[in-house]
Amino acid sequence: MTSRYLTDDMISDARAMIHAAEHIHGGAIVQSTSFGIQSAVTLHLVASTTPRMPVVFVDTGYLPPETLAFAEALRARLDLDLHIARARMSPEEMEARHGRLWETGRADDLATYHRIRKVEPMKEALAALGADAWIVGLRAGQTAHRGSLAPVTQQWGRKKYLPILGWDDRAMMSYINRFDLPVHPLFYEGYRTVGDWHSSRPMGEGETDARATRFGGVAQECGLHIAAE
Repeated sequence: MTSRYLTDDMISDARAMIHAAEHIHGGAIVQSTSFGIQSAVTLHLVASTTPRMPVVFVDTGYLPPETLAFAEALRARLDLDLHIARARMSPEEMEARHGRLWETGRADDLATYHRIRKVEPMKEALAALGADAWIVGLRAGQTAHRGSLAPVTQQWGRKKYLPILGWDDRAMMSYINRFDLPVHPLFYEGYRTVGDWHSSRPMGEGETDARATRFGGVAQECGLHIAAE
């Protein structure tokens, strides 16, 4: 069976990559998720291919309550082995030391925020789980950087697998509909991508670039998927 935008071959290829990666790395592979708008797709693909693979989720301390509720619903629905990574520095301590870094409009301040709240916790979680590889749900159409990536790449000394790199939004929604999966609650309020509450907004009338609704237009990436140490 096929749909207009999603083929069985696309699903089979994604599952084959996940299965091969698990076979190569055994217990030393994890997947990561943001529990974003369409995160159910990769989570379902992995759970239906290699059940109970550890899932790393970075909780920045600034996530909307809808994201936390969505995370719990998917954890229960897919029986996820969920590992929540948090920064060592609390939001209050970070703001006391550095201010509200996301408000300055400076790319370097935003990079500092991402390093403290996202990159360092993710690195620590990968190390704690003994991961030498990870599976992510990045897609080429999301940002220019992601469009430059190969399906299997390297980051932070670990192999990184991108099983849905070539899928577009229509394929994602076709998969969600086929397997009766949920989308993030904020999708119904006009969000097409969502992260922290202070750095995400719904799409405006006539807008076509979803990534422009993140980080006040200062950046497209959150730092987790940039190779820099």
